[in-house]
Amino acid sequence: MNNPNFDLLMWARGPGFDIALIIFAAGIVLRIVEIIVLGRKKDLAPAKGNGVAQGIKTIFSRSIPRKGLVHYAPITYIGGYIFHLGFFIAFFFFGAHIVFLDELLGFSQWWPEAISFQWPAFGRVIIESAVALAVLAMIALMYTRLTDPVRRALSTFDDYLVWVLSILPMVTGYIAVNKLFGDPVFMLALHILSVELLMIAFPFTKLMHAFTFVMARYYNGSIQGRKGAES
Repeated sequence: MNNPNFDLLMWARGPGFDIALIIFAAGIVLRIVEIIVLGRKKDLAPAKGNGVAQGIKTIFSRSIPRKGLVHYAPITYIGGYIFHLGFFIAFFFFGAHIVFLDELLGFSQWWPEAISFQWPAFGRVIIESAVALAVLAMIALMYTRLTDPVRRALSTFDDYLVWVLSILPMVTGYIAVNKLFGDPVFMLALHILSVELLMIAFPFTKLMHAFTFVMARYYNGSIQGRKGAES
């Protein structure tokens, strides 16, 4: 292989990914343990409602925006849903990603005689449409952040970093798959490296909400439920 970018690709797929995976997994475990250890003070007041039931309900009810909020900030809510859905589709239903997840989790290796762990992949049109819509949604979200005085004032370096790290894998992946420009080997390596940067930053930025949102929603819902109030 005479392509000088091949070594970069092999490093990204091998040692680079191993390093990112260790930091990703260890960071998530550390953050979750930290949250659990912090705990909360015992509520000595008599319960006026079912905190467990309200906590579980809140996990799902908070996925639907409150009445009027979509009308007040349509780009924020609609754009957010489009991005998350597009990212989910591209990550879990692109054929190459399915094979990768199968190899990473090792189900086919543990049970070679069983049915393959792989699930059906979506067609290329669906995947690329989902990615394109997700990227456009991200651009729209950044536009509102930069043009709205309140959002701009509340934005921190973490918000901009998360935006860059979230959009890069989709853009580089789209370019690599379609071989739009540049060396395809380099673009594939760049795509993998962008994913690894996302993995490394994941536990230490607001991206961690992908794992903690269930805990946070249950916590808030259970507190209100115990008081006999809606969360």
